[in-house]
Amino acid sequence: MIVGVLTLDLFFPYAHSLKDKRRILHGFKDRVRKRYNVALAEVDYQDKWQRALLGIVSLNSQQTIVEEVLGHVLADARNLQEAEIAGQEIRYV
Repeated sequence: MIVGVLTLDLFFPYAHSLKDKRRILHGFKDRVRKRYNVALAEVDYQDKWQRALLGIVSLNSQQTIVEEVLGHVLADARNLQEAEIAGQEIRYV
């Protein structure tokens, strides 16, 4: 079994409160979970209103499928209008 972990450090330049950040994150998280069947959580910066660190996990018996799913999630994150990717890392276990 291959487990892929994508860590995304997101920056929200137009967020003016935690409420703004959570609104953006909630939509992104719901969309990604439904579309790609991954586990996703905000793992750091919960109290910062312009930053979020997300952990996204996918698993499968084939590494190519895990790579493809995480690649699609990363592409969706790049297309976010209200957030920028400040950092990213993909690891396989």
